[in-house]
Amino acid sequence: MFGAAGIIARQESTLIIEALLLMLVVGIPVIALAGYFAWRYRAGNKDARYEPEWEHSAMDELVWWAVPFEIVLILGALAWLSAHTLDPYRPLASSAPPLTVEVVSLNWKWLFIYPAQGVATVNYLAIPAAVPVSFRLTSDAPMNALWIPALGGQEMTMPGMVTQLHLMADGPGEYTGLSSNFSGEGFAGMQFPVYSMTQEEFAQWVAQTKAATSSLDWNSYEALAQPSDNNPAAFYRLSDPNLYTEIVNQFMASTSGGMMMDDN
Repeated sequence: MFGAAGIIARQESTLIIEALLLMLVVGIPVIALAGYFAWRYRAGNKDARYEPEWEHSAMDELVWWAVPFEIVLILGALAWLSAHTLDPYRPLASSAPPLTVEVVSLNWKWLFIYPAQGVATVNYLAIPAAVPVSFRLTSDAPMNALWIPALGGQEMTMPGMVTQLHLMADGPGEYTGLSSNFSGEGFAGMQFPVYSMTQEEFAQWVAQTKAATSSLDWNSYEALAQPSDNNPAAFYRLSDPNLYTEIVNQFMASTSGGMMMDDN
């Protein structure tokens, strides 16, 4: 629906349409009656009954209280169910093991780390189709938000914290990812392509990326983390498997008694 290319996006689209239709059950009659009353009881209509003593109708009050009340109950039930079903922290059911991608929002670019594959990218996201993707998100810059509209959902990134997002693409395709939270002058350039591939294509892409001449460790990361605008895609071998943990924990090291994130 409306370009949805993943299970989460389809459920979110369905939820929006269902909620809109339910609200129109009240909205359309109210708008229509407002126009009808204005026309029916206009000054020039001599056939309209004048009833200055009329003050109560049990049937009318039953309709205009009961119908909206029932719709609010239905909307409340939809909201409660969807809040649990579409919880971004809830893993997606699948026979395929999930792919973990560690996400860091920077000024003004996105860093994607694939810990199991030993590679990393900037402003480029490759995922296998029909495989759940478990995103672990943080920030080494102002608070931001990751959003891939075709796959559904968005999630905030915050320094020193790890949030989660689970998405899955139905099949191969090319989509757009972006930042949905204003974060300064380079915000508009925080867009990146998302390539959903077959598992064979993804394995080939990982092998090619591992052959990249650039490697990513803490020293190269510090240079990468400097503010820059409209960054092109970049690819790295991951030299430091604990880099994501170090990025998160740097904000806690100076806090006495602060809780450090482990690698699990």
